[in-house]
Amino acid sequence: MTNPQHIGGIRGFFARLGGIDRRWIFLAMGLSIAIPILLKLRFPEYPGPMAKATFDAVEKVPEGSTVLLSFDYDPASAAELQPMASALVHHCASRKLKIVFMALWPLGKQQADRTIDTVLKPFHPEYREGIDYAQLGFQAGNEGVIKVMATNLPKQYPNDADGKAIGDIPLLKDTKDLGAFKLVASISAGYPGAKEWVQYGNGAMPDAFEVVSGSTGVQVGQLLPYYPKQMEGLLVAVKGAAEYEMLVEAKYPAADPEVIGQGRVRMGPQLVAHLLMIALIVLGNIAMIAGRPRGGAR
Repeated sequence: MTNPQHIGGIRGFFARLGGIDRRWIFLAMGLSIAIPILLKLRFPEYPGPMAKATFDAVEKVPEGSTVLLSFDYDPASAAELQPMASALVHHCASRKLKIVFMALWPLGKQQADRTIDTVLKPFHPEYREGIDYAQLGFQAGNEGVIKVMATNLPKQYPNDADGKAIGDIPLLKDTKDLGAFKLVASISAGYPGAKEWVQYGNGAMPDAFEVVSGSTGVQVGQLLPYYPKQMEGLLVAVKGAAEYEMLVEAKYPAADPEVIGQGRVRMGPQLVAHLLMIALIVLGNIAMIAGRPRGGAR
């Protein structure tokens, strides 16, 4: 038989748990975030259909083809978007694709330069500027930039970011419009960004190239209506970056997994903190039930 005193002791324990000082909860939550960050914990991710679609879209681009990567974000959104940008550049370079960088946001050019310096040059030193990749930089005009590029790219970008004429860059000298690219990828934090690339890029040339995007969590609601028809792949926030990293690293291991792996590093604190929240909710409900008067009274 069950010992009534034992049951009463367990009941009393959970009843007292309901009155715990909330500062202990704050401490536990702080540790659940700090420890995974300090230890750089990386947990396995199980890629979803959108991450797989993005990976497959890059995989099916023929080797040697040219792709356009638009960095449509600034440092404020880099925590979510930089991991997927790094993985995307590594993926494209591993497939030996020619890469053209540009930006619709003023600070997007700096984010692209950072990715070139931390991913492309260290992991793929064979890539030569002007031949294997080019940096067009930022141009003002929002969706107007895309509209002009759809019909006359040299008119919108007569020079690259360093002021060199497009006609003098081997990679771009024969480029007339967006039809020169097999894939357009927008790493997007809002307007202008992925939505405008679908509407004014893919909309003007629906059969010329595929569009994929990496998006912040708050923007994804605007993009889901375009997936998977007008937009072939879509990565959503840090979770999408982590899933995409798993796919890229499995086939194309990076020389430094610390760089192509930041999405999973940033998912660590989220996972542990969410598990703690679930545990606290369960314990809180048990404590509430245990604290009720016996006999069914409310």
